Amino acid sequence: MAEYHDIPAWIALFMGLYALSASIGEFFNPGYWARLIEGLETNTALGFLTGIVCIATGGLIYLASPWNPDDWLSILVTVMGGGMAIEGCVMLAFPGPFARMARAMLTTASGRGWAAFSALMGAALIAAALVRL
Repeated sequence: MAEYHDIPAWIALFMGLYALSASIGEFFNPGYWARLIEGLETNTALGFLTGIVCIATGGLIYLASPWNPDDWLSILVTVMGGGMAIEGCVMLAFPGPFARMARAMLTTASGRGWAAFSALMGAALIAAALVRL
């Protein structure tokens, strides 16, 4: 008998771990995210590779998550994967404006605020995944 794997739940778990880990990095090392954006602004190759990784990762998530209109987590994961792929395309096509927008978001709202939001979203994704696994 084939074993059933809840692919959207597994993807949500790992996306939640990513969001939670990134927020912890900012909490324990304030300004960490701003320095990451600065690196994208000053290093063209890094920005290019980051765009490629976003397209590839987002595309894989989009394709791996089965579309099920009756499952909110499946929809959320698929949309997040598609959004990541689009983000990567924008990073490659418009690296300067993308980095400026990201920097403006970090200066408009404090890094701690974004880190708190990221931590909450990460915890919510992890909880949603663990309920189903």
